[in-house]
Amino acid sequence: MKVIRAKVLGFCMGVRRAVDMAEGELRAGGGRVCTMGPLIHNPQVLEHLQRQGVESLDGDHLPESLSGVTVIIRAHGISPALEDELKRRGAGIVDATCPRVKASQMKARSLSAEGYKLFLAGEKKHGEVIGVAGYARDCIVVADPLEAERAAEELFRTNPAAKTGVCKTALIGQTTISAEEYSRIGEGIKKFFPGLNIINTICGATRDRQEALRELCAAVDAVIVAGGRSSANTRRLLSIACEQGKPAWLVEGSGEIPGQIASYNTVGLCAGASTPDETIDAIERALLALGQVE
Repeated sequence: MKVIRAKVLGFCMGVRRAVDMAEGELRAGGGRVCTMGPLIHNPQVLEHLQRQGVESLDGDHLPESLSGVTVIIRAHGISPALEDELKRRGAGIVDATCPRVKASQMKARSLSAEGYKLFLAGEKKHGEVIGVAGYARDCIVVADPLEAERAAEELFRTNPAAKTGVCKTALIGQTTISAEEYSRIGEGIKKFFPGLNIINTICGATRDRQEALRELCAAVDAVIVAGGRSSANTRRLLSIACEQGKPAWLVEGSGEIPGQIASYNTVGLCAGASTPDETIDAIERALLALGQVE
């Protein structure tokens, strides 16, 4: 078996920054360290941090007092209301929000302040989407083009300003959404709001990994996607591989590699933006060993 890696894979800048900040707080030894929700979406990294003493807080079940506790805001960010609540309970805040996500949050806030009706394209239960939505009053979250078109139609029907052309609308996307899906969502909204202001919030790291995978698919028989199942960008890589007509599997570690992969001569290996190098290396070694079995 031949294993070919995607040209771009593994930790992105935002993930690397968040992990480095968490490890820096541990080294500082300033007391109890927690993250607000999972720091990133990768089980191996989270287990590593947990073994070092980092706890994860649940926003729905916060301790009454967080005095003396350092709380690291996850890479996907949180809503301003939740951040204010953490401070009210005495937490010391370390903001590890990805700078690209932070830019989306600030853009959502400014557009809302300017009177725009804001559409947000992404997974409704994803931490990033929940956080960004918290910066814009009455934000309309849409998951796909059909839902976007229906939401736009409802806004057009119920908002008097829409019929006079006065209603200003804008679209922001989850940073890990694909450009194709984002474009289709925008077109759905434009059927009712042709003046829609589409903001380019797609992360370059996400785009680079998706383009590298498409290039990889042209040279391989099957694909292994390394990363956490809770990672939106990793799941999107799996979808892209399938869309390219390749047998593909998402694995969180080397122990999950399916036996049938040994029947393919050339296997592509790609990884989500929150997958550490050691996990990628271990999966590659396991694939090569599997290919040597008679």
